[in-house]
This record gives sequence, structure tokens and C-alpha cells, in this order.
Amino acid sequence: MALTKSVQVRALRLIHAMLTATQKLGFASAFGTAESATALHRRRNGPPHFTITAQGQECDFLILQEQDRAEHIPTKKELADAEKHSWVRIPRYDHSPAERLRICVSGGQRHRADEWADTATRPLEDQLAEIVQEVGLRGEAAERKRLADLETAREKRLQWEAAMQQAKIDFAEAARVQHLEAQEQAWRRAADLVEYVGALRLHTQTLPTGPERTEAEAWIVWAADHVERLNPLNGTLRLPDIPEPRASDLQPFLRGWNPYGPGY
Repeated sequence: MALTKSVQVRALRLIHAMLTATQKLGFASAFGTAESATALHRRRNGPPHFTITAQGQECDFLILQEQDRAEHIPTKKELADAEKHSWVRIPRYDHSPAERLRICVSGGQRHRADEWADTATRPLEDQLAEIVQEVGLRGEAAERKRLADLETAREKRLQWEAAMQQAKIDFAEAARVQHLEAQEQAWRRAADLVEYVGALRLHTQTLPTGPERTEAEAWIVWAADHVERLNPLNGTLRLPDIPEPRASDLQPFLRGWNPYGPGY
């Protein structure tokens, strides 16, 4: 944890107090993923020392030792090196471990704060209740969000199911319209062909008896039968059978929904 011996016992007592208090509230705790101390300037972003989980929300904790800063007095060697080499930079400050500690928490929705530190008037021991409360508040917020997400997903599923049902109705209606228009086109085509078959008959009557007239009459018989079959009015008139729609068939009627589910 990169703590000097002078603060190690106190840091462990603070951790023990937090874990004891949160476990009494039913929260779970676990070791973090930190395997070794990271560089000072990276510690806030480093892996946690331990984790407390409240209502499914993981809160990662880091215990950091504060640093005191003092103006750096250059040594003779530093001055000589800086004069000799342009790339040498003399630090402006010296840093040394302080007796103060800082507790950082991440994960979940922030309520009061993300960090608590020793101050001249208020040590961390007096702030532990706030930290424990922060964990609880983050857990409550996570639970509210979980329930809200479930309700949102349920409503979305209902909307999708309604959209699918309406899409099937619209698909069936479109299929009927398509069938009707196809019948109308067949009827008009049949009417045109009836007129043409009539003209064929008149023309055939002008032909002399013989093979040519016989062939023409055979052609007229076939043509008349074809026109009879083509005209929908000569068949049984009823509602058409609607095929089971595929996902791609419903897509044009879903108004932005995906036929494979509300989550797509």
C-alpha cells in the first residue's frame, strides 16, 4: 500500500472500522486487485486496495498517504550538472511522507464526495460515518437504477410486442390489398383478351374452309379457355390465405423496431 510504518497501524484500523460497519449493514467486502504500490502520481488511478459492495454496487477503495512539500535547495552537484548539461532539470520541491492519510472511493453514483482526508480540525476517524453512508447511498442509487432499468426494459418489451402485433395486422392487410390489385389487373387483362378473342372469331369466319381455318379455330378454343381461367370472376371469391410472415416481411411495418427483439 506504499505506507510508511508510522501510519500503517492507523490505516489498518481505519480499514477495519469501515469493513466492520459496512458488514453490519449487510454489505460484502473483498480484497482489491492491487498487487504492489504504484508511483505517487498514479496512485489515485491505481487498482483498489479493497472493495465494498452494497446492493450490487462495487465501491473501490484506496488508502493513500499524503505528501508534504518543501522548497528544494539545490546541491552543488545538481548545480554543476545543470550547468554542464542542458537536459538536467533541478526539481523545485522535495516531497516527504506525511502523517496524514486520504481515503478515495470510486464506483457508482457520487453523493457527498469521492475523497476524504485528514485535516487539522477533523481526522479521518471522525469522517468514517460519512464514508459508510456514501457506500450505502451509492448502493441505493444502484438498486434504484437497476429497478428503473428493469421497468424500462419491461415497457420496451411491451411496446415491441404491440408493434409486432400491429405489424402482422398491417402485413396481412397489405397482402390482401396486393391480392386485390392482382385480381383487378387479371380482370382487366381478361377483358382485353375477350375483346381480342372476339376479333379472332370474326376474322376466322372470313377464312375459307381448310387447314388454316381449322388451326385458327383450335387456337381460338385454347385462347377462350385461357381467358376463362384468367378472369378472377370465374373462380371462387374469398379472402386470400395470409402466409406466415418472416422477419424481413414485417420490417417495413415496424416503424423503426427490429423484428428480432426490443434490444436490437
